[in-house]
Amino acid sequence: MLDSNRKYHWEQVYQNKIATEVSWYQQHPECSLELVQACGVGGTARIIDIGAGASTLVDYLLAAGYQNLTVLDIARGAIEQARSRLGKHADRVVWLEHDITRLDTTTLVADGKYDIWHDRAVFHFLTDPHDQEKYVSAVCCALKPGAQLIMATFGLDGPEKCSGLEIVRYSPETISAMLGDSFQLIETRTEKHVTPSSALQNFIYCRFIRL
Repeated sequence: MLDSNRKYHWEQVYQNKIATEVSWYQQHPECSLELVQACGVGGTARIIDIGAGASTLVDYLLAAGYQNLTVLDIARGAIEQARSRLGKHADRVVWLEHDITRLDTTTLVADGKYDIWHDRAVFHFLTDPHDQEKYVSAVCCALKPGAQLIMATFGLDGPEKCSGLEIVRYSPETISAMLGDSFQLIETRTEKHVTPSSALQNFIYCRFIRL
């Protein structure tokens, strides 16, 4: 998908739907929260949520005492919904409106590298090998040694499409292969996500450490 088409697609999604209507919506992002907490970092750790959309994860991380949070999404509409929901607390978050596969890494790490990179349901939308390579390069650049990567994608038994787009389904082994030798897999989980329309989507969550 061309850059402009990709952005247009996601802007249209958030123009036509509110956050609670999109298929990936979770009122309580339990797996993500538990995996962030399993990383064992303190409240001053730098955490970035990639393609967060209007996810509620940032709300719960703020409530848990995490202070250095960055939310990145390609769609301005998604960011605006999240900022509106957070109200006065939105100023406690750094907001980046970018396509992670096109973002200059110097911009990504302008304030320093991250301790945790979280991605639920972005990577599986990248079907072009070049985009996959750019994403992995960004992860490698953004995470310091010993930092952790949390990635959730559709599993091998998950949907073949989402939001009208083709996706790539993964296993922990195939995600590990995509990331290469710079990351070590330390934990996996599965999740049966029920969408707002009551459809079932099987996710896998993988937690890696940056070597």
